[in-house]
Amino acid sequence: MGVALLDLSTGEFFISEGDDSHVSKVLQSMNPSEVLYSRARNKDFENLLKDQYYSYSLEDWLFSKDFAYEKLIRHFNTQNLKGFGVEELPEGIAAAGVILHYLSENKHSRLQHISRISRLDAENYVWLDKFTIRNLELLQAVHGEGTSLLDILNHTQSPMGARMLQKWIVLPLRELNPIEERLKLTQYFFENTDLGQILRQELSHVGDLERLISKVSLQKANPREVVQLKRSLAIVAKVKTICQNSNLPALIQLADQMNSCLVIHDRINTMLVDDPPIALAKGGTIKQGISAELDEWRQIAYSGKDYLLGIQKKEAEKTGISSLKISYNNVFGYFLEVTHTHKDKVPSEWIRKQTLVNAERYITEELKQYEEKILQAEDRIQNLEKSLYDQLIYEISEYTVLIQQNASVLARLDCILSLAYVAILNNYCKPEIDNSLVLDIKDGRHPVIEKNLAIGEAYIPNDIFLDNDSQQIIILTGPNMSGKSAILRQTALITLMAQIGSFVPASAARIGIVDKIFTRVGASDNLSVGESTFMVEMTETANILNNLGKRSLIILDEIGRGTSTYDGISIAWAITEYLNSLAHKPKTLFATHYHELNEIAKESTGISNFHVSVKELQNKVIFLRKLVPGGSEHSFGIHVAQMAGIPNQVVLRAAEILSGLESERSKMEINPNTGNVSSLQLKMFDSEDAISLKLKEDLKSIDVNTLSPIEALMKLNYLKGLLK
Repeated sequence: MGVALLDLSTGEFFISEGDDSHVSKVLQSMNPSEVLYSRARNKDFENLLKDQYYSYSLEDWLFSKDFAYEKLIRHFNTQNLKGFGVEELPEGIAAAGVILHYLSENKHSRLQHISRISRLDAENYVWLDKFTIRNLELLQAVHGEGTSLLDILNHTQSPMGARMLQKWIVLPLRELNPIEERLKLTQYFFENTDLGQILRQELSHVGDLERLISKVSLQKANPREVVQLKRSLAIVAKVKTICQNSNLPALIQLADQMNSCLVIHDRINTMLVDDPPIALAKGGTIKQGISAELDEWRQIAYSGKDYLLGIQKKEAEKTGISSLKISYNNVFGYFLEVTHTHKDKVPSEWIRKQTLVNAERYITEELKQYEEKILQAEDRIQNLEKSLYDQLIYEISEYTVLIQQNASVLARLDCILSLAYVAILNNYCKPEIDNSLVLDIKDGRHPVIEKNLAIGEAYIPNDIFLDNDSQQIIILTGPNMSGKSAILRQTALITLMAQIGSFVPASAARIGIVDKIFTRVGASDNLSVGESTFMVEMTETANILNNLGKRSLIILDEIGRGTSTYDGISIAWAITEYLNSLAHKPKTLFATHYHELNEIAKESTGISNFHVSVKELQNKVIFLRKLVPGGSEHSFGIHVAQMAGIPNQVVLRAAEILSGLESERSKMEINPNTGNVSSLQLKMFDSEDAISLKLKEDLKSIDVNTLSPIEALMKLNYLKGLLK
């Protein structure tokens, strides 16, 4: 399949190709407002989209490469698409062409801000499926009002930076050099806090350059937005100078990619007033001295009183009528008013318009011409200002590519500054990134949970070591609420943060590059499409098992809990064995309450048992939240139920039932080689008393296939009588 993505407000245009899972991942990461697809493949796309997006189908012929290719090279004014690196992506080209066609059909004709199309290569980014993005709460908390990783990392100062950081989080890098480049910049600002603060302060005054220049290209930018663009360009010049004066080559390279656009900055500054109205029609946008004609009409419109006083004074001196005055009404417009005492002094060229009791009203040719000018001055001012403003907008649009480049560089710098600021604020360390298959985290912490602890409460850090041989799988047991899920999630988050170029919440970390992060966490259903909680759990697990590789990091939390105990244990056991048996052994953290799984480690290489420790004190449980080697045999679920407010009567009864079940469970034996469970007899058959022997003998003699319902009930009543 091919997929193309366009943000009309910024001009960002991406293209990619892959199977349906790749396209689905791209859609999940970018979360588009609308999806266009071919009507001929309606069922395929309905299965892919599953009502997750607002979608619209188009005729199949629009999705041909030839039609799309012509559309694209005509738009970009190029002979081919080789310069964009997308020439060999026919399905992606078809998708991109459809977008341009769709825009033209919806009256979007001015698209100069869509100046390039970029290839979005799956192999450049870590695979994060929709379950992982949700389970790790990367962009938003599952429960709405909570805190996401984005909330923790986002201290960007510009709208462009905020958008780019969101993309970085859902598209972590998987190539060593780009990751190290980001880390070097982050480290530089981590160590040079004063410079970082100066740049953050400058960026806080930058407008949304991407959307401002897009509005210019679409001819929708109002005067205030153009002035904001001018101010932002002035900040670009400042930031460029600051970066050029640094001693870091990577920062100097960023400075070289910026263009101050001084010509267009000065042009805007020359033409527009510093504080224009939002609407051009309100007037007063263009400065004085730009157009002599505009200044003249403004003089007429805004200095009319002085002009009329001038006419009045001139006519009074010429005629000797000392009481002459100029007035206005809606019927006659402007007129000269003369009392009857002086009417014999009125010149013959004056035209009488009205006779009053004590006076006469006249108009002159000059007054008539001035009135016509007054009436048309507002229209003329508006037309002249619009003409000059449109010319300015056209001149600015010629700088679209340069301003978009500035926006991209500032956004990148803003993200780096934000990551450095967060690292200082939260005491993060610089991770060591390499191409090994080792994941070694010292004193790791959960970046979100540690910020939401009560005042005075410290987060308990933990070490995690995983590789593909000696410790490929960690089976993590321990009580409810002890912190198992936090340890799982923090491992995935630390890995992800390192690969976006961020420092991490740990005292030290060595991260062998991961290409895919999978998580299976929590319980949820999807009843709208007929999927139960357990079906959703198995679907997510199947997605993991069918897509993993040697560089994958897998986080499993409570696999098999949505079905019966023995079903669940069997599934969890088989999955663990499968992951351990693969030639490309993925690093796996598996938290479970199935303590039986601890048995696997006894006979399998690369599987280790750990548990989160607790301390029992006077019938209370203290959660130490510390990871220690070895398995655990207790979950303390009843204790947690009590903490949640379950009535005491229920809690006490549950404790009684648990005691009975545990005494039965002690008679179970699990063979670690086969996973087989033995000694699962009813308690009544454990003894060899006469009644038990009689029951066994009678049950063995029954042929259930020949019994009628009445005979079965009678036989059951007989067996029941033996127990009395």
